Amino acid sequence: MLTKTLLRRIYYLFIALFGMMSPGFNSARADVVNLAVASNFSAPIKKIIPAFEQQTGHRVLLTLGSSGRFFAQINHGAPFHVFLSADSSKPRALAASAMGLTDSRFTYAVGALALWSARDDLIQNNSEILKKSSFRKIAIASPKLAPYGHATIETLQSLGLYDVLSPKFVRGENIAQTYQFVATGNAELGFISVSQVFDKGKLQAGSVWLIPPSLHQQIRQDAILMTSARNNQAAIAFMQFLKSGSAKEIIRNFGYHMPTEGE
Repeated sequence: MLTKTLLRRIYYLFIALFGMMSPGFNSARADVVNLAVASNFSAPIKKIIPAFEQQTGHRVLLTLGSSGRFFAQINHGAPFHVFLSADSSKPRALAASAMGLTDSRFTYAVGALALWSARDDLIQNNSEILKKSSFRKIAIASPKLAPYGHATIETLQSLGLYDVLSPKFVRGENIAQTYQFVATGNAELGFISVSQVFDKGKLQAGSVWLIPPSLHQQIRQDAILMTSARNNQAAIAFMQFLKSGSAKEIIRNFGYHMPTEGE
């Protein structure tokens, strides 16, 4: 009887083989990079990928999800080449276990947290709505799986509102699911990534409070190249492209910051 671990490995091998059989794959050139990307970074990565592919000729296979889920999958043999986490601890742990290359790890973005509602009149760019507690449900990402969820808990604790509001929580596995809860009206408001509702500094819909960074630990988002991909030229090229001026401009346009010199 096949064990669960063996079944997982067969599943991930199937994913890798599927990518290799897809149109445009050239094994001799090793021109495919398989990315695991935290869902908060969905909007920027979907603009970065076409720019990277056009400039380099390489092809990208993208999977979006929670950082915690990706971390577990990588540890069970998932064939990702590059991991863009929503925190720094998971890439650091992969480097410590030799599953990721220590020298490749770097902070590609510093995230920003927002309280958002799809309603234009609900949030007045402050915390008053939270203090009034005049809503049925508030969406948060799972703090066990999503670093933005952990930052949310820290924010509510800093405000002294965690115990009051916790009965109203609707938990998403990742920040993308949290956004959907709010966008579809299943929760009146929720904590999401600034990048999900801002583009080039402009709020795209609804109402928002931009959470002061002092209310939670800095959300440093690290990228790391997997040790198994150390000779994958597409993966190496993508890591280099992510540090480029054009990639950084896209990242900033969605409300992220860059780490300061020496951090």
